[in-house]
Amino acid sequence: MNSSIPASFLKFLTQCGRTSEKLARYRIRGMVVISGSNPVKMASLTYRLIYYYVKKWRRAIKDKKEFTGLYIYHDEFDDAVSMRSEFEKQIGKLGDIDFQFTVYEKSDKYLGITVSILVMDLTRDLKPNDLGRLIGIVEGGGLIVLLTPPWDKWDEFKTIFKMNLTVPQYPEPRHVFIKWVKKHLLEFDGIGIYDADNNRIIKRLELRNEYMPYERKIDIPKNTLFPSGVYEHALTMDQVNVLKIIEEFYEKPPPGKKKVLVLTADRGRGKSCAVGIGAVGLIHLLRKVKPKPRVLVTAPEPSNIQSLMMLAMKVLDKLGYKYDVIRRDGNVIELRSDRFSIEYWEPLNIPKINGDVVIVDEAAGIHVPLLYKILESHKRIIFSSTIHGYEGAGRGFSVRFLKRIKNSKDIILYEYEMTEPIRYNYNDPIENWQFKTLLLDAEPAELSEEDLKDIESGNLVYVEYAPEELFNNENELRQLFGIYVLAHYRNEPDDLGMIADAPHHLVRAAKTRNGKIVCAVQIAYEGPIDEATATELLKGSKIPGNIIPDRFLKHLRYVDFAKTKGWRIVRIATHPAVQGKGIGSWILNRIREEAVRLGLDWIGSGFGVNEQLLRFWLRNGFIPVHISPDRNPVSGEYTILVVQPISEVARRLVEKAAGEFKSKILNSIPVNYREMEPEIALLILDSEPYVYRDKPIHMFTPVAIDRLWTYCQGPMTFEAAADIMFKIARIHWLLHPDVRPKLTRLQEIVLLTKSLQALTWDEVHEITRVPVKELQKEGHEIACIYFNYLTSLEPDKYVPGVRDYMYEFHESNI
Repeated sequence: MNSSIPASFLKFLTQCGRTSEKLARYRIRGMVVISGSNPVKMASLTYRLIYYYVKKWRRAIKDKKEFTGLYIYHDEFDDAVSMRSEFEKQIGKLGDIDFQFTVYEKSDKYLGITVSILVMDLTRDLKPNDLGRLIGIVEGGGLIVLLTPPWDKWDEFKTIFKMNLTVPQYPEPRHVFIKWVKKHLLEFDGIGIYDADNNRIIKRLELRNEYMPYERKIDIPKNTLFPSGVYEHALTMDQVNVLKIIEEFYEKPPPGKKKVLVLTADRGRGKSCAVGIGAVGLIHLLRKVKPKPRVLVTAPEPSNIQSLMMLAMKVLDKLGYKYDVIRRDGNVIELRSDRFSIEYWEPLNIPKINGDVVIVDEAAGIHVPLLYKILESHKRIIFSSTIHGYEGAGRGFSVRFLKRIKNSKDIILYEYEMTEPIRYNYNDPIENWQFKTLLLDAEPAELSEEDLKDIESGNLVYVEYAPEELFNNENELRQLFGIYVLAHYRNEPDDLGMIADAPHHLVRAAKTRNGKIVCAVQIAYEGPIDEATATELLKGSKIPGNIIPDRFLKHLRYVDFAKTKGWRIVRIATHPAVQGKGIGSWILNRIREEAVRLGLDWIGSGFGVNEQLLRFWLRNGFIPVHISPDRNPVSGEYTILVVQPISEVARRLVEKAAGEFKSKILNSIPVNYREMEPEIALLILDSEPYVYRDKPIHMFTPVAIDRLWTYCQGPMTFEAAADIMFKIARIHWLLHPDVRPKLTRLQEIVLLTKSLQALTWDEVHEITRVPVKELQKEGHEIACIYFNYLTSLEPDKYVPGVRDYMYEFHESNI
């Protein structure tokens, strides 16, 4: 049989065999890349590699270990299907390796499992997130096999991921990311590469670095609250320590206090599993004092909590609990019985639901204001999140989140960072490759005193990067991406692939004279859109990219905007050590100057709106033109679009759009934006345009004026005058600030929340923390101020009642 295998591959196998013994002994992983164009040959070589690898592993360890494997591919391509079929046929000869086969679209459900061997068919696609998610499921001593197109041609392959990055105006992707991946495959330890088309060894599988033998010791404390059946599921001392902390959550916090655990770890440390084990331990204890304990679990996606649910089920089974498993789209979302429940809810819903304990997994993927709403609404909360992993959280989450809650006297805070890998040894070479290739451990540069002086004096350099240049400068790329990681909680490997290969995306940065990046900006070209496509968009069709033109067409119906072209700022982030020093505004000015030089019509951005961000964009001359009618269920934010016009055509269209937008907000706020944060609503309402520069007395009948006086003086309640106060609220934010009556900030909040958002007095009290009676008094005062403004009369000089001669009815009064 060996006669059909190239001699070069037999030599490659011999080298792999020697290395596999070390991988097994040190419990670290190896990776082999097999490139080529013949599916049958590649399948055969892959089978032979795995057969030889397992044989050597068993000989080295002398263990009857059962090997498991996962083969993942794209079933929409004939060559991928034939390669999978050939591999399945051959691997079946071994009989003692349990291989599962799946497609990439269903890979989420395998993230909680552990396998000995992973085969990833990359011949048609390389999606960065797949490298980030799937490689972590392989155990120490195991093997990862990447099947790729011909090595010398792989760079230029138009993969699915690349083509999904293109837009009609830029139909050809760049070819940068795969070059970057290949470069790191050649550089890193524990990786071998074989060219099946040319029967040549490109790189031997070997270990050049020193590795320590693997030892795992678990010492379960003697005095525990949880039964031994809980602790025996812990695989590391880190997990034991986490369970010991979670025991503290059995006792209620003292009155007025909260118990909070912030748990962080790199991916693959068993963080979610530990929390799942601990959740059942808490349920077991809480059943002593409650008939049906309720644990609420949330995360950005249900797939994030499958490991948690899987371990919870194992511990429940061990303790003898009976329960029903509720699934949605293949994901477990609830474990339910008449004695307890563990329930998944979208993050936005958690503050509205009562639970005994709340677990927030992958908390870095949830926007901070929503995390604080969760914190405010519950007494016992566990926040857990990844530091380095495909979720892309970074240390920014734990650093910034902890910084804000550590100063609270009402919080009993527990912190723990897990470091011991579950599936493999410390310093695993494939994890090192993964972190460096996908920039999972990217950090911003350390700033010197000289850098800080440059920032204070605005002595910065504006850098226009070409992607090829940026990916050839690893130091600056890591600095730039590190800023994104710390400034934005959720950065996925796909974001790195987009920077590399999206043909319409650009990168700009601000650097100090020493070359330290202090601000990073990702920009996308958008527009122009041809007339036929624009007509289809007006009818509801979709277009890749082009988010701002799309919204102008679909929501504002401005066909002429399709002819314009501009830049949408996808992301802008400042080095966390120097935020608030004007660097973001500085770079926006440079971007505008460049856009003017290029003859663009506008610059815009879309983002999940919060007060700080909106203030930044408004301060820099950007105008709100659209906001989503619903909150994002994960971040809890509305998405807003802002635009700064450059050309005269864009200026006219944006001014009209701003007027439509303000009218839309004023008329729809009680329906769509009833729960919008008042600070955000006030910023939007207090922006251009303003309709009135004179008193709009014509908007009120004498009866309305008389009722306004009655509410001002006190006999009438707000509820009885709600129609008048609604009209006054609309007028207030349509009047130019120079001519409108001056209200205090509290009065504007009362006018907004009561008149436009239709909140109850108790709800306004929850927002302002001002007693209801004082709020009601402010309502009367607003009526008095506006009565005086509209009539030029002092309320105590007015003679109440409407006479016939006073009454004239006009349609404008309605």
